Amino acid sequence: MVEPVIEIEVVYAAVDRQVLRTISVAKGSTVRAALLASGIGADFPELDLTACPVGIFGKVIVDPDVRVVQVGDRLEIYRPLLADPKEVRRLRAAKAAEAKARNQ
Repeated sequence: MVEPVIEIEVVYAAVDRQVLRTISVAKGSTVRAALLASGIGADFPELDLTACPVGIFGKVIVDPDVRVVQVGDRLEIYRPLLADPKEVRRLRAAKAAEAKARNQ
């Protein structure tokens, strides 16, 4: 019997290039299985597809080993943040306050 397949997209944006792939996976595949089947790991060997954070249409998936993909899902592979956005804003505000105090 032929197993039904569905189409999804897998995207990853490295610092220097981006990849968007449309792939077919077996219906009932998990997010993690779909990532591994996408072949993106071969293009980006620095990625650990077994542990990297992922999402679907901008929403982080807590357990990609359990979550099943649906027709038309766009799996997004996230890179780690280089700096904490809250810390960057705090430092910028402190620097602005210091500059303002010097000019008064």
